[in-house]
Amino acid sequence: MTAEMMMFPIGTDKHAPAYLALPPAGHGLAVVIIQEWWGLVGHIKDVADRLAAEGFVVLAPDLYHGASASEPDEARKLAMALDRHRAIAEITAAANYLRGLSSVEPKKVGIMGWCMGGALALSAAANSAAFDAVVCFYGRPLEAGDAAKLRTPTLGIYGELDTGIPQSLVQAFDNELEKAGTPHHIHTYAGAEHAFFNNDRPEVYHPEASADAWQRTLSWLRQYLA
Repeated sequence: MTAEMMMFPIGTDKHAPAYLALPPAGHGLAVVIIQEWWGLVGHIKDVADRLAAEGFVVLAPDLYHGASASEPDEARKLAMALDRHRAIAEITAAANYLRGLSSVEPKKVGIMGWCMGGALALSAAANSAAFDAVVCFYGRPLEAGDAAKLRTPTLGIYGELDTGIPQSLVQAFDNELEKAGTPHHIHTYAGAEHAFFNNDRPEVYHPEASADAWQRTLSWLRQYLA
């Protein structure tokens, strides 16, 4: 596989930075992946590389445009300063860019995100027809009105011990998707905390849940993008 930082177009006269990872075959199914509140850090690039090794064409837009954080207070400030409307526009443009690549076939695009990025993935899919599959890792669930607009097949992955996203919210989201008739599966891992997939955070990393969630993710993306 190959990977590099690059610029992709936003509309006709603007560009934004992103990390592009290509599979060994040079072509494959397309996925946009969305950062946690830390920014486009090594962990997100590593996940992009892992997806590329599995045969996906992956674009990870840098929503902070070069900034990143290593401490929660810094990350919180960056996340609070993020213009969500601009972020959604850039995420949607990232999907359109991938769809236009000759290396992407068929012309479908998935979206996947973690924490802040998971919530943005849900919002982007609910407000745009640009996506054909969603995988949300412990992103805050959409409220009822937005959940009703989400028609994209959605895999939601959560941790039982996530104190920021109580199971009542996850269950309510599941119910709204069921009511809307949206293809979906919500899976909660017993004993897993928020950010359990992030192997750069040993205090919360849950290897068994992460391994299972990874296989569920690959299966979901292949099911709806192939």
